[in-house]
Amino acid sequence: MADMTLAEDHDLAAIKAGTLIESLPWLKTFHGQIMVIKFGGNAMVDPELQRTFAEDIVYLRYAGIRPVVVHGGGPQISRMLDRLGIESEFRGGYRVTSPEAMDVVRMVLTGQISRDIVSHINEHGPLASAMSGEDAGLFEGERRTIEVDGELVDLGLVGDVVGVNPGTVLEQLAAGRIPVISSIAPDRNEPGQVLNINADAAAAALAVALGAAKLVILTDVAGLYSDWPNRDSLVPVIEAEELRALLPSLESGMIPKMAACLEAVDGGVAKAAIIDGRIPHSILLEVFTQSGIGTEVARAEIAAADRAATDGAATEPEEENRSQ
Repeated sequence: MADMTLAEDHDLAAIKAGTLIESLPWLKTFHGQIMVIKFGGNAMVDPELQRTFAEDIVYLRYAGIRPVVVHGGGPQISRMLDRLGIESEFRGGYRVTSPEAMDVVRMVLTGQISRDIVSHINEHGPLASAMSGEDAGLFEGERRTIEVDGELVDLGLVGDVVGVNPGTVLEQLAAGRIPVISSIAPDRNEPGQVLNINADAAAAALAVALGAAKLVILTDVAGLYSDWPNRDSLVPVIEAEELRALLPSLESGMIPKMAACLEAVDGGVAKAAIIDGRIPHSILLEVFTQSGIGTEVARAEIAAADRAATDGAATEPEEENRSQ
C-alpha cells in the first residue's frame, strides 16, 4: 500500500511539473513586459474571487511580469447610491452621473475599492499602491453624450479618456510596485471637475500608453459567442477587423468591453482578451496555458497563428503567437 501511495504521489508531482513546463514559453515571452488587467464584475464582490484575483496578480509579479490593475465598481456604487437615497439611471449602458452621484463614485472607487484590492494584494507583501486617474494627471477626460433612440442624451459627468500621462505608473512599476488605478479623470475643459470613466475604456487607453504586451478584461461571461445563447459557440480568437464589423450587432453590455479590446489592438497592444472573472485563477489560465480561456482579439496575422496553435497545429508559441 505504501508503494502505491508513493507511486500516486510521483504521478501527481509529474502532472504538476508538466503544468509548470507548459507555462515556460509564456514566462519567457512576458518576462519584463507590462500587462494591464481590468478587474470588474462579480469577482469584485465575491470574497473568494477577490482572494484568487490577488493571488494571480502577485504570481504575475513574481514571475517577472509587470501587472497594472484598472478597476471600476458599478455594483458597489449602485448600492451606496441606494443607501444615500440618490437616484441612479442608466442610458445606453452608461450611468447618468449627477454631481451628487459623482461624489459617491469618487468616494467608492478611490476610498473603498482601490484600498480593498491593495489590501488583498499586500497580504502577500508590500507590493501594491493605489492611484486614481486624477493623480499626477494620469488621465485626461472630456464629457461625452450618446445617441439613444435617435436622440442625443446628456450623461452628466460621464467622460472619455482623451489623454494619458503614464509617467507616474511607469515610476511605480520601476520601483517594483503593482499600481491599482480607479477609473475617474479630471475634465481637461473644466478645471476642478472630475468625470466618471468607463473602466474598460480606461484600461485600454492605459494599455496603449504603456506599450503593454497584453490587455486582459475580467467580466461575467465566458467571452464572445458567435451564436448566443448556444454555449458551444464561444469564439476563442477573433481578428480585429472581424470584430469591428461585428461590434454594432453585439448586446449593449458587451459593446464597451469588445470596443476596449479593439481600441487596445488598434493602438498597438498585441493581444486583448475578455475572460470569465467568475472562474478562480482565470488570469493564470489565460496567460500561462496554450489554449487560454475566453475570447482574444488580435491583428489578422497574430489571430491566424493563435487559431493554429489552439487547434494543435503548433506545439510552441512563435514570436507573435498567443503568448503575446
